[in-house]
Amino acid sequence: MAVIEELIRQEDNGTISFGNYLMDEKKKVQDFEVNGDLYKVKTFCEITKLEKNGKMLLEAVPGATVHHFEMNDKGARFTVEGGEDLQITMELEPETEYKILIDDVNVGKMKTNLAGKINFSIELQGNQPAVEIEKIG
Repeated sequence: MAVIEELIRQEDNGTISFGNYLMDEKKKVQDFEVNGDLYKVKTFCEITKLEKNGKMLLEAVPGATVHHFEMNDKGARFTVEGGEDLQITMELEPETEYKILIDDVNVGKMKTNLAGKINFSIELQGNQPAVEIEKIG
């Protein structure tokens, strides 16, 4: 896989891919429409952030490229690449417990805060790990 030169795109399977961690200057795309929803992406080497209809979905520090991102009421899934290990923040349902899997390895359960946010780290080690976040219960 590679960075997303157009910063955000819809894939053939309906998922979206976004981000370019190789850029030195911050760039953004606003009002990218997918199925009636408007997405906004801001990305460069220090941070990548995705919003949907004005609500933050995902933030990666430092910047990243996220492939095949999909999110529903049960959780989210995507693969990710970057230049170094990542800190991911996601906004999900408030005060809800989720299981986090990285390359099919259960790395633990996390409960979102009142704002619905969770934070977790991903060690890339030259890989492009698959991340899956599943709502428990």
